[in-house]
Parts: sequence; structure tokens; C-alpha cells
Amino acid sequence: MTPLEIPIYAIRAFSLILHKTYKFRLYPTKSQRTMMGRTLDLCCWTYNQTLAYRKNAWENQHRSVSKYETHNLIPSWKVEKQELGDVFSQVLQNVQERVDLALKAFFRRVKSGEEPGYPRFRGKGWYDSFTYPQFGFKIDEGKLHLSKIGDIKIKLHRQIDGRIKRLTIRRSATGKWFACFSVETDDVPLPPWKDGSVVGIDVGLESFATLSNGEKIENPRFFRTEEKELTSAQRRLSKAPKGTYERKKALKVVQQIHERIANKRYEFAHQTSRMLVNRFSTVCFEDLNIKGMLHNHSLAKSISDVAWNMLVTITSYKAASAGSRVVLVEPKNTSKMCSRCGILVEKSLSDRIHSCRQCELSMDRDLNAAINILRLGTQSLRKGDRSPCP
Repeated sequence: MTPLEIPIYAIRAFSLILHKTYKFRLYPTKSQRTMMGRTLDLCCWTYNQTLAYRKNAWENQHRSVSKYETHNLIPSWKVEKQELGDVFSQVLQNVQERVDLALKAFFRRVKSGEEPGYPRFRGKGWYDSFTYPQFGFKIDEGKLHLSKIGDIKIKLHRQIDGRIKRLTIRRSATGKWFACFSVETDDVPLPPWKDGSVVGIDVGLESFATLSNGEKIENPRFFRTEEKELTSAQRRLSKAPKGTYERKKALKVVQQIHERIANKRYEFAHQTSRMLVNRFSTVCFEDLNIKGMLHNHSLAKSISDVAWNMLVTITSYKAASAGSRVVLVEPKNTSKMCSRCGILVEKSLSDRIHSCRQCELSMDRDLNAAINILRLGTQSLRKGDRSPCP
């Protein structure tokens, strides 16, 4: 399960509507891998054609094109490029919906004053998934039937609970294939909030997390531990001549290391979040602007390695189904403020001890911050914020 495929919860009346993604490994035959790779190439072609059509319509005719107008272009494209007939029609329509979403996101960023980033055309190898939005697939006796492709062996390591809404077939950078089922479960009773303890958590680089009860979770530093091997692999890749088998083999080694690091990091976040929601009824985090923090180039690599945002996101959705809740608090001055008397104590990043001259409190700076986060989270609950974090 990838970070973009985690469950999302929403409350309707007195029920919990659960949207969840199940991810399973596929084991296609050699011919099926070829057909699926060809499907990705045709989807990539459709994506570029759709983006070019909408871009030209705006630049030359000053008109906006809807996704439904682009859907009507598919039959004529199939006449010009007959290979498109080998792809399920709704898969091609979903490609055009992706273009529509990318353009909507572009205009939203323009409106909000962010850096727009106009959608780019996809080059070879830069399109890695295709989606069956409603039909064209079914599971039967350990096989996944895909329209236009056939029956593929699938490892169903867990039962799928709920109604399957869509299926996305994804190819990883290392060439592995996965089936991601988006499932909806209706009328799931909203669990009562557990009566239990509240904890504040300060995430950091020295320790991955410090709890307000004094416990620390060590920073596993997955990237740092693999960095030497990764550097060696990247050096071999840069020395290999372009277009050779040697370079292709070296690239695969680099991709495997990156995949291993990502899997370790994601597994660690899942295990940590499960521990938190099992032990505590309310978990308080800082609402950090991690994107802005990455502008600090001296810390960007370490911040990316710990993946704080992944922990908060995973804990939030686990808490919703476990009868717990996640509260995000304003991070301003949580490290500076004395948790006993409330005055601000200036300190640099190298200062690991909080020492208050007024009340003479001396303690670990991360623990001091965690206690402040706990206090702010408790205050927000007292003001009537009883809703679970989405």
C-alpha cells in the first residue's frame, strides 16, 4: 500500500463511510507483462494527445475543453491508431480524466497564487498505471480477469471487505505489478471514542518522536543506513554508457535500493501509528509545514528520511476506525515555551536541553515540546473540537 492509496474516512449522520484501498501483488506471464506494458504506452500516448488537444484549443481558439468533449475524440483516434482498440474503452477515458484533474489543479494553484506548474507531457517510461473505473475486471479463483489482457495470477493475502469501486493496475520502478482495489463500505457504525489517555508527540531528527510521557522512539534513519550502498550504485550508473545493457542493469540496482528504503519507511510508519492508536485515545501532533521546512537544504535530506507527514496521515486514518482521534496543534513556540511557567526560552537547534531561568526547569527540549503539544491539544478539545481528523 502506497502513501497515495491509504483509506479516507468521512462522517455522514451517525455512520462512518469507509473508502479503502487494498493492494495485491500480481504475477503476470511474460506475454501478459508485454500486453500490460503496451497498455501503459497507449495510455501515455492518449494522455499526451489529450493534453495537446486541450492546450491547442486554449491557445489557438481561446476556449476551454471539457473531459466529455475529449471522450468523444476516442473513436476517431481509434481509426487513426488501431492499436487503441486493444485497450478497454473506460481505461482510455480515465486517462483523459487524469488530464482534466491535472488542469484543474493547475488553475487552482494559479488562483491561490502558488507556483502553477503546468501539466507536462509524459515521456517514455513516465506513465506507470492504468485504471478500470467501473467495469472490465473481476476476481475468480485466485485469478484477476482484466478486459483485453486476460486472467492474471494474483496473491490475495487478505479478504476484500466492501464494494469494489475501481481497480488500478500499477507497475513499480523495479518492474513489479500490483492491483489496487478502491473499496467502499456503507453504513459502518461510528465507534465510540475510547476512554483513555491523551499524548502529545514531538517529532524530530535526533529521535523520531518524543512522547509527553517521556518515552522516545528512535530514528531508524533508513536512508542514511542505505546511503553508502546507494551512492556506490549511483556511481556505477553514472559511469555506464547510455543505451547499454550495463546501464540498464545499474539503473535497476538503484531502483531496488530506493524501493527497499521506501518499504522500510512505510512499514515503520504503520507499526508506530498502530502502537499509538492502540495505547492512546487522543494523539496530538504539530501541524507542521513540512514543504516549507524542506527549503532548509542542510536538513532537507534528514527531514525527508523521517517522513513525519506519513506518520500523521497514517495515524489519522487508523484512529478513525479504532475509536481514537488525532488533533493537530499550532507549532509556533512549542520548542521555546517552558512547559512549567510558560515563558519563551530562546535556543538553537544544537541546544538539546531546555533550561528555564525563571522556574529553573531543566529537561530534554523534545520532551518539553511534547508536553506543550499535549497542553495545546487538550485545550482544543475543551473548546469543543470533538471531530476526528480526516
